[in-house]
Amino acid sequence: MQREEKQLDMLLEAVLNRLNDLKHSIGVMIHRLETEYETINWPTFLDNFALISSHLTSLMKILSTEIGTPLRNLTVLPLMLTPERDEALLQLTEGRVPIFSHDLAPDYLRTKPDPGAESRQAAHEAKANNLTVEASMKQVAQYNKVISHVWDIISKAKEDWENESSTRPGIQQTSSMADTQALVAAVGLGNGLTAPVGPPTGAGVMIPPAIRQGSPMSAVSPSGNAPMGKMPSGIKTNIKSANQVHPYR
Repeated sequence: MQREEKQLDMLLEAVLNRLNDLKHSIGVMIHRLETEYETINWPTFLDNFALISSHLTSLMKILSTEIGTPLRNLTVLPLMLTPERDEALLQLTEGRVPIFSHDLAPDYLRTKPDPGAESRQAAHEAKANNLTVEASMKQVAQYNKVISHVWDIISKAKEDWENESSTRPGIQQTSSMADTQALVAAVGLGNGLTAPVGPPTGAGVMIPPAIRQGSPMSAVSPSGNAPMGKMPSGIKTNIKSANQVHPYR
């Protein structure tokens, strides 16, 4: 019994070492793909992939030798299932498995693919085995043709966008700050507006609402029945006479 336990400990230690090496190699490869995707070349990528393949081969050799035979006679069973968050399990799995519940345990302890996925994989493999070489080469050629066509469209769109961006003079200005300031000064302070020609007997004067006393008042000409003409001004305005403005109630 002690011999089997010692043999099992040696096996688990060797497997864990290989798994750590495999995890490190995969992490390095993913890091390079995310940070060096613009400068990484194909030989470097193949070297990283070869290192991962060698770790997998070593792991399979350990499991296939005589030292790995006890694993076939062992059954892995969960000691505790809970729907609550397990901090110890989270730390043990490096943040990958926070909960070990009844719903997740079959997926975590599964040694074979899902039955549905396994049946679909078998169907695809059977279809691939029944495919002739000529048909497969024809499909590959069609696939490459579609990819080349899509690549040409994307490249042309990219070139057009870059040319348009380089030749674009900039954002066209649709307003003038000087005109805006002049209009604000004319409305708020009356700058640029000249007084009307004629006696200043209330002709053409807008009466503020505070002194209208509830009755409408009209801006009339000196004759009393005709509106005043346009006031000469350097700024085009659209000011209605007071008789066209509804009085405040």
